[in-house]
Amino acid sequence: MDLEGAIPASPIKKESWKTVLSLAYQSLGVVYGDLSTSPLYVYKSAFAEDIQHSDTNEEIFGVLSFVFWTLTLMPLLKYVFIVLKADDNGEGGTFALYSLLCRHARVCSLPNCQLADEELSEYKKDGMASNNNRSFWGSSLKSTLEKHKILQRLLLVLALIGTCMVIGDGVLTPAISVFSAVSGLELSMSKEQHRYVEVPAACAILIFLFALQHYGTHRVGFLFAPVVITWLLCISAIGVYNIFYWNPKVYQALSPFYMYKFLKKTQKGGWMSLGGILLCITGSEAMFADLGHFSQLSIKIAFTFVVYPSLILAYMGQAAYLSKHHILETDYRIGFYVSVPEKIRWPVLVIAIFAAVVGSQAIITGTFSIIKQCSALGCFPRVKIIHTSSKMHGQIYIPEINWTLMLLCLAVTVGFRDTKRMGNASGLAVITVMLVTTCLMSLVIVLCWHKSVFLAILFIFFFGSIEALYFSASLIKFLEGAWVPIALALIFSAIMYVWHYGTLKKYEFDVQNKVSINWLLALGPTLGIVRVRGIGLIHTELVSGIPAIFSHFVTNLPAFHQVVVFLCIKSVPVPHVSPKERFLVGRVGPKEYRLYRCIARYGYRDVHKDDLDFEKDLICSIAEFIRSERPECSIPILDSENDERMTVIGTSSSNLEGIRMHEDGDVDSSEIVGTSERRVAKSPEKVRKRVRFIVPESSQIDNGVKEELRELMEAREAGMAFILGHSYVRAKKGSSLIKKIVINLGYDFLRRNSRGPTYVLSIPHASTLEVGMVYQV
Repeated sequence: MDLEGAIPASPIKKESWKTVLSLAYQSLGVVYGDLSTSPLYVYKSAFAEDIQHSDTNEEIFGVLSFVFWTLTLMPLLKYVFIVLKADDNGEGGTFALYSLLCRHARVCSLPNCQLADEELSEYKKDGMASNNNRSFWGSSLKSTLEKHKILQRLLLVLALIGTCMVIGDGVLTPAISVFSAVSGLELSMSKEQHRYVEVPAACAILIFLFALQHYGTHRVGFLFAPVVITWLLCISAIGVYNIFYWNPKVYQALSPFYMYKFLKKTQKGGWMSLGGILLCITGSEAMFADLGHFSQLSIKIAFTFVVYPSLILAYMGQAAYLSKHHILETDYRIGFYVSVPEKIRWPVLVIAIFAAVVGSQAIITGTFSIIKQCSALGCFPRVKIIHTSSKMHGQIYIPEINWTLMLLCLAVTVGFRDTKRMGNASGLAVITVMLVTTCLMSLVIVLCWHKSVFLAILFIFFFGSIEALYFSASLIKFLEGAWVPIALALIFSAIMYVWHYGTLKKYEFDVQNKVSINWLLALGPTLGIVRVRGIGLIHTELVSGIPAIFSHFVTNLPAFHQVVVFLCIKSVPVPHVSPKERFLVGRVGPKEYRLYRCIARYGYRDVHKDDLDFEKDLICSIAEFIRSERPECSIPILDSENDERMTVIGTSSSNLEGIRMHEDGDVDSSEIVGTSERRVAKSPEKVRKRVRFIVPESSQIDNGVKEELRELMEAREAGMAFILGHSYVRAKKGSSLIKKIVINLGYDFLRRNSRGPTYVLSIPHASTLEVGMVYQV
């Protein structure tokens, strides 16, 4: 199913208020499930440290003050009013910021970038300015990044660390959310009974959650928003009740003075408790990461008018209750449920479990999405990506990642068995992602928004200092659970960097060993061999030149196909590529050689076609190139290396005025290209699958073009053969020990266990030919 048209909504000003409010309603279920369940464990985690409680309530009011100002400054001020504006053509997240920087400073991590990619409409849509609009500091920073490879690698590593921490959050969030929701059972049973029920119940819910992933969230997605809204109404109503019933003066704690009094009185214990307070903003990054599914305005409305007030009321209500029960240590240990009136505890427990599942679902789906982005940008091994919905863009399922997350999640739940250590681990992952976002945003302010460098320094100083305070409080608990996200980040970062490094070296080898065009010209139109009917599709990463695999074929095989296409499927640093700009098509050598180059371009959020539609679009794009190969009819883009002229061609569905291809199984054997009304030269010798091109009525084509189109049509009828290189990558002699380990062990292991190109999965084995090649990198 072609989902290429499912691009995010148009700019906000074109959306009706009905659409905006509908998106805001939907975002409550997808974006805010994790953030809305944080009251389940914040106070429990904050008071887990050895803090001495007094009758003055300074500790309780101090924690509430920290929670209020953290929610106000981080999600509300930083994300809602600043970070959400740094979208990449409607997309958000760590890699969206990195993609923006790649385009503005030419620090792209993809090896096969072309100048032609900068002509894409989405490449320019974000308002890229000329050098004249940049300040002196902005121009200096841009040139410094472009000159120094080490800075480009550091920028990539920074983006990878943020990405890996998001993946780590995908392990920790389901564990702590479900475990905290289930902990309410402790109020209705003895401690001995609870010990044997809590962990198995949490594990059973987690297994059920991950087992349902392959069905896709679209089947039950309509329930997400009602569940979260019910939960938010529930906690805010309980909060209002507790405020008026227990302590109406709790509003005084909103003064920042109580933060000072809290730290002054509790000192080291209070500083360490910041790691627990930090959990009140768990899930804030989802506002930015899930931006592509909604719009800025809808996410802002949902948070500002629904989520933010509900959370503030919930935390104030808990503080009001605890201010009158601070002598009972069990109240701190059990956390949220003790502040719930006894008559409604069971219904609240059920709603909490559903809300925890919804919140966990959101982060799992987000993890799938970010893995897909990393894979598209060459920073993660290719994995099997299943699109679970033909109507909803971005609904994907990755089996390998799903079961890995489930095993890690169960290991954390069984291994820790308490909210304190899970909170320590989750807190470090959350604050690290925020620190990375702050660092990347400071660069975006200067390079992309062309603002003053002093504004960027002010941004990173203000928010960075707050996040650094929380980061230090989380890092100090390394041995008490915070080592988990660090370990996960190191493992995933190593996988990503090894894959990226190996892919880059492999591409460099291809570039250095590509065949000269003079060698091709010396062979003549027949290439020195017999040309048989059919299309030979050679998959290559090269965007210019002749790959070494082709010379290997020509010199070792007695025959080759009459039409040869060098196919490159590449990703570009934009979220989406318009179907009208999907293909770059050109010739390799003179016309009579019948050699073509076709580059299929996809954004990092695009859905790749993996069925017969891709073949159809490919053939139609070549046919349209042949028909319109005149200066006045095409947009030629010069390739500096081989003087190849590439023309932008859209998919057959997007180019209504171009050539279309029709295939059927009961048409006569040979037919010249014609219009939809005219058919010429039929020969009823043989009945088989037939192909014909339908040319627009207004099109005037000469005999040479008609003959070339006839050959392409006959070649398509004869069938397509896919030639793939089966690479064996080895470190060359004289390489360092580290490089040998990375290439010979790490990259080789990942390559052997990763998937091939997406479209290859649907190709019959009989049509595929693999050729082994050794890469000495």
